Amino acid sequence: MTPEQYCQDKAASSGSSFYYSFLFLPPERRRAITALYAFCREVDDVVDECADPEVARTKLAWWRKEIAGTFAGSAQHPVAQALKPVVHTFNLPQERFQSIIDGMEMDLRYNRYPDFATLQSYCYRVAGVVGLMAAEIFGYRDPATLKYAENLGTAFQLTNIIRDVGEDARRGRVYLPLEELTRFDVAATDIIHLHDTAAFRRLIEFQISRAEDYYRLALGSLPERDRKAQRPGLVMAAIYQKVLEEIRNNEFKVLDRRTSLTPIRKLWIAWRTWLCA
Repeated sequence: MTPEQYCQDKAASSGSSFYYSFLFLPPERRRAITALYAFCREVDDVVDECADPEVARTKLAWWRKEIAGTFAGSAQHPVAQALKPVVHTFNLPQERFQSIIDGMEMDLRYNRYPDFATLQSYCYRVAGVVGLMAAEIFGYRDPATLKYAENLGTAFQLTNIIRDVGEDARRGRVYLPLEELTRFDVAATDIIHLHDTAAFRRLIEFQISRAEDYYRLALGSLPERDRKAQRPGLVMAAIYQKVLEEIRNNEFKVLDRRTSLTPIRKLWIAWRTWLCA
């Protein structure tokens, strides 16, 4: 199996909305964004699958060296090998890959986030930075596009957090800021024990409204001349906004289910958005 095929299989098997957003890209850009996505999956899986935090830290430290090896020409892992030509072709700084790993390490320090400022820092590292690198791969002419990409990445991560509240709770994690739980009179233990209350639903409605604000901020700031190049982000935004709409229509039920769209529906949204963007 080639490094490129490994990344393709990693992306396809995830079923992520991200995968559908770059189906229509030219081959070189599609291979590049697929390799970037596969890297994100690899380091995210380290945190999700390692029960022992010290083992996870050791594996993330190995990935730090592997990324350094990508830039030095000594990478061993298939994903790092697939990234080797990408980082030079699309001018992707090593520091941004390291920043993503910094974000993953935050998951080893926090299973509760005290306030939105701390959560925002996490979202920037694990998603905003990815948005910045994705914008480089897709191409842009106006530097304002980078701010659009960063805010869009944060919107995506906030959507993931909302969608996965119940799944994260089963792992003992609460990403919703504790300061906001207090404001809405929701205890972290209520979330961990999957207690769906009126107060909890009001909390989720607030979280959705903030994520929607980030989508508006991002999409409203995308320069028109870069809109065509940045279509993959617009595709993913359309899919993720539909997920938020479904959660709202289902009365904010995120503790006992994980709202998702069928592959056919994602493909339809992707195709329609790509044509209209």
